Amino acid sequence: MNELAAALRLGDLGLPIALRLVASVIIGGAIGLERSYHGRPAGFRTHTLVCLSTCLLMLLTFYEAAWFPAPSQGRVVIDPTRLAQGIMTGIGFIGAGAIIKEGFSVRGLTTAASLWITAAIGILVGAGFYLPALVGTVLALGTLSVFRWVEIRMPMQTYAHLVMRFAYEAIPSEAEMRRLLAAHRFSIGSLHYRLDKDREFFEYSMVVRTNRARNVARLCEHLRSLDTVKEFRVSPTD
Repeated sequence: MNELAAALRLGDLGLPIALRLVASVIIGGAIGLERSYHGRPAGFRTHTLVCLSTCLLMLLTFYEAAWFPAPSQGRVVIDPTRLAQGIMTGIGFIGAGAIIKEGFSVRGLTTAASLWITAAIGILVGAGFYLPALVGTVLALGTLSVFRWVEIRMPMQTYAHLVMRFAYEAIPSEAEMRRLLAAHRFSIGSLHYRLDKDREFFEYSMVVRTNRARNVARLCEHLRSLDTVKEFRVSPTD
């Protein structure tokens, strides 16, 4: 009878639970879209999964009476949500191990977020909170598949770390260098200078951004054709 009553209560809560989960996907996705557009490592899908997983865990606590029966008199009162907190702390360490930094690029953030939400869904299933676990699974799979399709096709800014070295006797002015980059539709986020008299070169080091990734290849082709450029390096940050 207790399980039947809990199932009936959970069925009545189906609509508000589903609405909260969908709202978390919309809100997390909206924030992630803005981050993806600006070329940040944690973007569309990562923000959506994190927002969804935290919503799931909040539902676990908020609707505890729907899945955890009230203790009868004489029993010790326990808090099962404390175990969930410990689990998510441990999953955080596993997720950190999935994140890899390669030069100026960061990879594995979405994998870490998917590990986190998988742990959250596992906690819900273990607690018998099946409805939000099912809805959360469908939304998580949709985020990883459908949102990936959207993320690939959406316009976004591309960031790169650019280093250009010029011969000591043929140093272009900063204005000339900025015009060169502007001609290839790049803007400069930060700029540093370096002069090495022993090796006789002058270096511009900067972070550049563009709205089209193919502009990076065009810039490299142009820099290869310049005799005054002794060396250059382009490292995309995405």
